[in-house]
Amino acid sequence: MIRKPKFLMSMLAGLLLCGSPAAAYESQGKFNLIPQPLSVRESEGSYTFRQFTVAYEPGNEELAEIADLFGQKVIPPTGLPFETTTSPKKANVVFALTADTTLGDEGYRLSVTPQGATISARKSAGVFYGVQTLLQLFPEQIKSPERVDGTAWTVPAIEISDRPRFAWRGMMLDVSRHWFTKEEVKRFIDEMAEYKINRFHWHLTDDQGWRIQIDALPRLTEVGAWRAPRVGDWWSREPQRPGEATTYGGFYTKADIAEVVEYARRRYVTIMPEVDVPGHSLAALVAYPELACLDAPEAVNVGNKFYGTDENSLCIGGPKTMEYMEKIFAEVAEMFPGEYIHVGGDECFKGFWQKCPKCTKLMKDKGLKDVNELQSWFIHEMEGILKAKGKKLVGWDEIHEGGLSPEATVMSWRGMKGGILAAEQGHHVIMTPDNHCYIDLYQGEPTVEPNTYSMCRLTDAYNWDPVPAGIDSSWIVGGQANLWAESVPTFRHAEYMAWPRGWALAEVFWTDTLRKDWAGFVKRTEHHFRRADRADVNHSRSMYNAIVTTEADSLGALRVSLAAEVPGLDIYYSFDNTIPDLHGLKYTDPVVVPLNASRITVATYRGKEPVGALIRLDVKELKARAVKTERVIGNL
Repeated sequence: MIRKPKFLMSMLAGLLLCGSPAAAYESQGKFNLIPQPLSVRESEGSYTFRQFTVAYEPGNEELAEIADLFGQKVIPPTGLPFETTTSPKKANVVFALTADTTLGDEGYRLSVTPQGATISARKSAGVFYGVQTLLQLFPEQIKSPERVDGTAWTVPAIEISDRPRFAWRGMMLDVSRHWFTKEEVKRFIDEMAEYKINRFHWHLTDDQGWRIQIDALPRLTEVGAWRAPRVGDWWSREPQRPGEATTYGGFYTKADIAEVVEYARRRYVTIMPEVDVPGHSLAALVAYPELACLDAPEAVNVGNKFYGTDENSLCIGGPKTMEYMEKIFAEVAEMFPGEYIHVGGDECFKGFWQKCPKCTKLMKDKGLKDVNELQSWFIHEMEGILKAKGKKLVGWDEIHEGGLSPEATVMSWRGMKGGILAAEQGHHVIMTPDNHCYIDLYQGEPTVEPNTYSMCRLTDAYNWDPVPAGIDSSWIVGGQANLWAESVPTFRHAEYMAWPRGWALAEVFWTDTLRKDWAGFVKRTEHHFRRADRADVNHSRSMYNAIVTTEADSLGALRVSLAAEVPGLDIYYSFDNTIPDLHGLKYTDPVVVPLNASRITVATYRGKEPVGALIRLDVKELKARAVKTERVIGNL
């Protein structure tokens, strides 16, 4: 145990015993914090920084790193002097470690008084999260990358006691379908950490690109990391032509991986790599055709349809398959110090296994009755490989098929059913159902959004509980937002899809569900829009757009309903091909589409200001929406 200097312990005792002169104050009412802390009490007064002097106990390298990161955030916008000290009497920001076990590993207490700020925690992770909260208390100009003159760097007097609900608060970034550079990945991790998200799921391999260097199998990146350049809608692209140059792509070297792992560690983010097997392996089959059952594809997929036609699943019965898995995952385990490795296991097409003499022979030799049990055998083998390297296996909920491996952690994406089943069987679960956590989906009216599939609105993300009714919550280790990149060709668009839904899920994973307040979250989100603007972080404002639904009544008349996610918005519409404004038709109740109308045009206003995108929908589209359709699940 680290021995605490007496001056820190006496200061902490005073902070914890002195009551706040003001009544408890909910954070969303005034302080605009995301995620909302467990307990917030407003005090009298404030503190204005004219320089930054951070105190922490001598020799504590972790606290020194946090102080350095704090300096990187506050020096550019403020231009104020910054220094560290071991004397709290000389400091206006004090980092203090405490033996208080009620804070857990990531909890903290933040006290701001007219004398400065103190952050206390049982472990350094808590100090880091206390710093993120302190940064959110500054004026929005603190997010500027350049000096902002004329701003008083004042924070309110406040007492916060906070700790997370879940240990696993994750975000996934798919770098296979579209390539993101090392610097972009680091920026994404930094944006996550500011909202106390602590797990980065790095989806490194798939049919459209292999992104991680494996020394033992160099063709995985020499060949598998590159494909013909294409734009346009996913699954509608022209396949790679014979002899066409493969100029799109890239991969991370081992030095790159080490740099990103260290960058994440300093921000208390643990990286979980995913090498997706046995399905989603087309790029690997192109690089090493001996991994295929019958006929390996000749080119890495560019976003054209192929599922069920071209092989993209490893030949489980092949003589080289498990040997290659051993080599790949040995190197992956060395690169990532975290305890978990994700092996995918999802959307595996098994049709070629049924025709493959090597796979059918293995099934007979192992007494496996069908291809589902063949996949289960493979996952069991993968768990053994990872366990021998001190790692734990995570897989998508399809790893249920044929029977779960003994110690697998299930990531439930096809709704929550797979997670419920796993928890009932005594397996740990990370909840990430697509209708709440897939942030690559539409977040508003599809006709004014970039093309993708299905829907996950901001309200879908926020108004959700990762723990299903009747399930022992101890098996639910947390949840995760997933950003698949089929329709995300640039990092700017990745940010657009991630925020604010990532903020909503950060609060779902951190804050007790009983404290949810949608109207309050909207207010806080609008404040964070301004902070994001200062930092040039792209984000979506789709929550302001009207929601248009239709139904046909018993007489065949087409009826249109209009709604908005954000409380207090007014909706105006027209059927006469004009642009509606404050002087137009104001929506109050469902309306029948007039005879011969060709389209509806819809606008949203807050007071006298337009806030949402202008939506134009042809009557043909309105009729199509009146026909009920099943929700799209998955991207195949």
